[in-house]
Amino acid sequence: MISLTSPVETWAHRIPAGAKLLALSIATLALFLLEPFMLAMATLAVAVLYLSAGLTFAAQGLRHLRMLWPFLLLIAVWHGVTGQAQAGAAIALRLLAALALANFVTMTTRLTDMIAIMTWLLAPLRRLGLSTCAVELAIAMVLRFTPMLVENGQRLAMSWRARSRRRPGWRIVMPMAALALDDADHVAEALRARGGILPDIHRRN
Repeated sequence: MISLTSPVETWAHRIPAGAKLLALSIATLALFLLEPFMLAMATLAVAVLYLSAGLTFAAQGLRHLRMLWPFLLLIAVWHGVTGQAQAGAAIALRLLAALALANFVTMTTRLTDMIAIMTWLLAPLRRLGLSTCAVELAIAMVLRFTPMLVENGQRLAMSWRARSRRRPGWRIVMPMAALALDDADHVAEALRARGGILPDIHRRN
């Protein structure tokens, strides 16, 4: 989720990251206090929120929610079998609305703004003498590596399909791990060549 980006510039990009994250926290908490009917209205409001940013943005946001369908199906089947359809609907709507809101905030917030908020939140730890550079660097590295990891996986899957009729499945796990380790090694070498990036983080903040 934290690596998601928007394909277009929207009105939400102009809202400060702190305000969006605070609103997300409040809205997510509110979802757990609503009854099924109000949850349905809240989910509809989230859909309107996406549409307010344009059809291109809404379509991209919908694609990011595809990973939820197996979980929603499982919830529907389980609660249907146990005769708790209303409770299942409430869980499904909360899950859908909460993840959609989180995706909306992530898609409309720049990486640098996210890191700045984390730096601000970790400020009390620095006053206690604890270094937070490793946390800040780890966040940036995860955000940068995730899309690359997905892209490598897609390339490996395409290469496998070009050579075999079988589905790639678990067979590309080891090559993906090797590529990830190789990328990490290159990044480590680059960091050592610059003398480390942690001092730079402190200077910027």
